[in-house]
Amino acid sequence: MSTITLIILASAFLTYLTRIGGHLILSRFGTLNLRVEAALNAVPAAVLTTLVAPTFFTHSWQEAAALTIAGLAALRLPLLGMFAVGWVAIVALRSMSGT
Repeated sequence: MSTITLIILASAFLTYLTRIGGHLILSRFGTLNLRVEAALNAVPAAVLTTLVAPTFFTHSWQEAAALTIAGLAALRLPLLGMFAVGWVAIVALRSMSGT
């Protein structure tokens, strides 16, 4: 087996362990405290912010504009629609500016 295959399999296994581990730990508690539940509900927004904010502030204006357009589209469209609008925006903005 090649090294790349081993790395992919190990990554898949470790990803599975982290996902099932969180479920197993939380299932032992039965019911969650309201504060813990609120904190867990905030995790997706925090992760999205850590992925989007650096791009918004460190890349060109095209990326910042496309993220803004996609963010506004997310207020009205489902997830796939938001991705489509963001993709079209970045392609259009980059092609207009020549980058």
